[in-house]
Amino acid sequence: MRLLDNIPHLLRTFRLVWKAAKGWTSAWVFLLLIQGLLPVAAVYLTRLLVNALSAALGRGVSFANFEPVLVYGLLMGGVLVLTEVTQVCAEWVRTAQSELVQDHISALVQDKSVSLDLAFFEMPEFYDHLFRARNDASSRPLALLESTGNVLQNSITLIAIAAILIPYGPWLPAALLLCTLPAFYVVIRSNRAHHKWWKASTVTRRRAQYCEVILTDGFFAPEVRVFGLTHHFQAAFRNLREQLRREKLQLLKKQFLSGLIAEIMALTVSAAMLIWIVRQSLLGALTLGDIALFYQAFQRGYALIRSLLGNLGQIYTNSLFLGNLFEFLELKSTVVEPAQPVPMPAVLKRGISFRNVSFRYPGSERSVLQNFNLTLPAGQIVAIVGANGSGKSTLLKLMCRFYDPYEGTVEVDGIDLRSVSLAELRSRIRMTFQTPVNYQATARENIVLGSLQENPRFENIQNAARSAGADEVIARLPQNYETILGKWFAEGTDLSAGEWQRIATARAFLRKGDILVLDEPTSMMDSWSEADWFDRFRQIASGRTAVIITHRLSIAMRAHLICVMMKGQVVECGSHHELLARGGHYARSWNLQTQVEAAAAPVF
Repeated sequence: MRLLDNIPHLLRTFRLVWKAAKGWTSAWVFLLLIQGLLPVAAVYLTRLLVNALSAALGRGVSFANFEPVLVYGLLMGGVLVLTEVTQVCAEWVRTAQSELVQDHISALVQDKSVSLDLAFFEMPEFYDHLFRARNDASSRPLALLESTGNVLQNSITLIAIAAILIPYGPWLPAALLLCTLPAFYVVIRSNRAHHKWWKASTVTRRRAQYCEVILTDGFFAPEVRVFGLTHHFQAAFRNLREQLRREKLQLLKKQFLSGLIAEIMALTVSAAMLIWIVRQSLLGALTLGDIALFYQAFQRGYALIRSLLGNLGQIYTNSLFLGNLFEFLELKSTVVEPAQPVPMPAVLKRGISFRNVSFRYPGSERSVLQNFNLTLPAGQIVAIVGANGSGKSTLLKLMCRFYDPYEGTVEVDGIDLRSVSLAELRSRIRMTFQTPVNYQATARENIVLGSLQENPRFENIQNAARSAGADEVIARLPQNYETILGKWFAEGTDLSAGEWQRIATARAFLRKGDILVLDEPTSMMDSWSEADWFDRFRQIASGRTAVIITHRLSIAMRAHLICVMMKGQVVECGSHHELLARGGHYARSWNLQTQVEAAAAPVF
């Protein structure tokens, strides 16, 4: 990839920086212009100061003789002071600018992550994109901006120095440029090789990070200790890091050899220029001030060109890496808002229907549902039971439009969900997930997160907790509703899995939606708790459409309608008594489950 190919990334980055920090960026550009001119002023004043000092030598001590030296000396001191002041101001401006830009880019990555379909989280490629975007988001745009600023500043200084050198010989600026071209070629080539390796090693670096998380995260800690997995994952981490280190050192070895050759070439050209300076001095063609000016101009010019070309190389490198960030930001969702949303009915009258639905998860060739048909009647509690992998949870994901079927439709009262606003659809749904999210916040905040937009009153929060059976859990906490849950922060109190599940259910019950969707809501509760929970649930579900995914037939039996799924199809539907009378799959599972529970019942 050539430097010019990355110009769109540069322009997009500059627009991004400008949007994030307009005022600070304007101040940054102004300071760059000043910093670019100050070194040239110092070089030129050096010539005037040396010539004035040379002219004053041997003419006695008098103010008239010393006045030019004093004037130029004061001007030189003023330039040096101004240089220091601008450097301090520039550092302040860059810090403020960098903080704003980092926050802006982090917000872009977060917005993109939460706007994408759940389908993306099923694909390893997405995690590769996200991993690279996160790495680039914090530093690359600012590094690119810094390199561009250095190019602008150094270009201003270099143009002025070239103007000073041209009277001594037009070939001098060209010779300075020739010194640095080999190094520039090495930088571009090395940076391109490093980026290629960095992108190719994404999976290896992610695996190393994964091993480190397993060894340091509290979620994995109990199992790692019980099964003695520490040495296994430490060894895996070391092997991955050793592979990455070996590959990186090989790259650095090649870069070092190339850089050494480029440096020898640059020194050869520099030696030729120094020989010319000595010759001109011996011939009397240069004054002491000319020699001082030429020496400083040459030294600064050589350093500036090296820095300039190095910064161009950095711009090239950062633009390569920023391509990864922009690739992530350009990911497109397949679950999209309809162009002209159709409002959902205020009250469901017929229910939710799956019509000839076929669906498979991204990256899989296996269809979870194939020509699937089912209607969930409005105003009733429907329990969906079946073996793992039969497609039960997939139904809920399609109902919430986390995914769209690749064939068929999901409808509410005959309206295709793809015609309904996502925000309206999801605002009508109260949902608990199979694995509840444990928010490290107070008990009150954990429940309020279910209905932030409605700013619920404390009374409503208590009612939701009571309906979910979470009020008893919260009553036992040190500070009741203001107790911090979880152990991530000081004074936090952890809960059992079943207690966390009740808190998550209260969060769902706080919403005002008339569609209740619960995935294994009692899977972490004991048998005593689940009966009490369902009695409470029936009250809040009264008159609403409710769907419960469960393996607990003792829960399913209380639903108005029970649907049994096998291999992506509904094989039987009916009430508890109807299904028992048929003697089918449900009846066999019921008899087996009751026999097991009877055998396991404790004897007092």
